[in-house]
Amino acid sequence: MAELSPRAGQIVAAARELVEAGGADALTMRALAARLGIRAPSLYKHFPDKSAVEAELIAIALAELATALEGAEHAALEGAEHDDGGGGLAALGRAYRAYALGHPHLYRLMSAGPLPRDLLPAGVEERAALPLVRIVRGQAAARAVWGLAHGLVMLELDGRFPPGADIEAAWTAGMSAFTTAAR
Repeated sequence: MAELSPRAGQIVAAARELVEAGGADALTMRALAARLGIRAPSLYKHFPDKSAVEAELIAIALAELATALEGAEHAALEGAEHDDGGGGLAALGRAYRAYALGHPHLYRLMSAGPLPRDLLPAGVEERAALPLVRIVRGQAAARAVWGLAHGLVMLELDGRFPPGADIEAAWTAGMSAFTTAAR
């Protein structure tokens, strides 16, 4: 990611606070300026529009998710002798879920709607996907696993599982269904 100026970094940090606290709808240029104690037009010296601020947040979220998945992949490879045969897929699923549940509003911003690829730093999306692509050996299988993981996370975030549902068992079953792709 490109290095931000100190003031742009403050703007992004304040934008993240707004999103983390109230979701993407809480992020407006007016609310952002108020949080920083400045007038909204001052923001445009650093970012051309709200979508540029959102893209910076998405890039940060993708980089954080990549770090979490890389850590899970590394830990799975270190403990391969204790693996369940899924090649670390369960560990990646746990890391993905933990990130999404730990940052639900940022996760939604990152994963809802079209990805503003033209505004993202080169390689950030690929870095986030690479641990999964390596574990399941291929983009098609990785996309299928990602679809399952994203769907399960969204169901959990939206409270769509029935009361008392064993969500952990759903994750285990989902990841187990892809273990042959991971071999």
